[in-house]
Amino acid sequence: MKKRIIVATLLCGFILGNAMPKVNAGVITSILKTGGVAVLVDRYAGDLNVFINKLTAKYSISDEYATKVVPIIAVGSKGYVGAAQVSGPKSAVDRTQAALALEGDFMNRSFRIQALIPMDSKNPTSFNRVQGVGVSAKIDIAI
Repeated sequence: MKKRIIVATLLCGFILGNAMPKVNAGVITSILKTGGVAVLVDRYAGDLNVFINKLTAKYSISDEYATKVVPIIAVGSKGYVGAAQVSGPKSAVDRTQAALALEGDFMNRSFRIQALIPMDSKNPTSFNRVQGVGVSAKIDIAI
């Protein structure tokens, strides 16, 4: 039932966003997408984590560390832009609240680099890097 409510709310939001004048439609659509991604990440984090762990188990990849799925937050935006699975010692993974995405171009845009940094807050202006935790998977969300 919750899934239907979320889908209906997002659908109404997108319809209303597209009915708005062009100047505001992009801003409203961006806000709705960000909110939708936040809801999806919060709702499906556990299921995504289990899926990724099963996927990696097929290939005999070590699973000695704890894992969980957290939102990815881009610099310059307070919105969620996706999700990532983090991995490491349980106490450090438990402290991890999000992954910060930093992007840059290297060698005149020959390479696009995205660094994902585990952080102890969902606030991109006030956080600490969580040492000992790595990003083990990146999850793209279709919207």
